[in-house]
Amino acid sequence: MLRRLSEQNIEEIYNIINRAAQADKGHIPEDCYREPYMQAWELRREMAQMTFYGWEVKGRTVAVAGYQPLDEVTLVRHVYVLPEFQHRGIGTRLCAHIKRITRTQKLLVGAWAGADWAINFYKHLGFKMMPDKDKLLDQYWHIPTRQRDVSVVLGLKMEPRTK
Repeated sequence: MLRRLSEQNIEEIYNIINRAAQADKGHIPEDCYREPYMQAWELRREMAQMTFYGWEVKGRTVAVAGYQPLDEVTLVRHVYVLPEFQHRGIGTRLCAHIKRITRTQKLLVGAWAGADWAINFYKHLGFKMMPDKDKLLDQYWHIPTRQRDVSVVLGLKMEPRTK
């Protein structure tokens, strides 16, 4: 079941992001990985800029996805599924929801270049690698230069909406 999350769900979101992000260990540069992957203060800052949705199984939130609509693009942010619930289509359903509600002409998502599973997940959803990733990361994300250098951006052009 899909539901919108709020500040009241910060502990659930925090735990899901940090448990699922453990998959990055050994696949992204060691100097970019830390535990916890996202600090609570960072999550609060992120939540002020975006909307989070969660997926529940038997009343338990097992996955989260955030999105951040900007003027001309929507950023898909923080799509994480607890390890024991992966490969069940939950991430796909969360991203499909973001696709349905977005009003911009393009969705963008950033990923670690070494996270092949994440890149393949987004490609499976129709996203394509963006050749101007440094420009896009500088324009739409606020990340350290080192992270920019070891990241990729994937994009999906949205069909114009009919009324």
